[in-house]
Amino acid sequence: MAQQVTKSSKDRDGDITGLCGTGWSHTKPEAVSNIARDPQAYFVSVNGRTVYVRVGSRNGRQYLTTSSDGYSPNNLDDLDDC
Repeated sequence: MAQQVTKSSKDRDGDITGLCGTGWSHTKPEAVSNIARDPQAYFVSVNGRTVYVRVGSRNGRQYLTTSSDGYSPNNLDDLDDC
């Protein structure tokens, strides 16, 4: 079952280090593992605009992001901190 992400944890560089929702909190490694098992494990929904969280890779490092839809309020970077 997909979990709605309402907040995200970020480090000093702004990198996403975790995801949070009502009654739960997952670290980045937990989220990456969950997404590997189920690509629709997490979603963000703001003002009726819903996107799934996905794992990207840059320079051999994995990161958490949302699918691009041109609507910034549902980006992990723009969510409140956990």
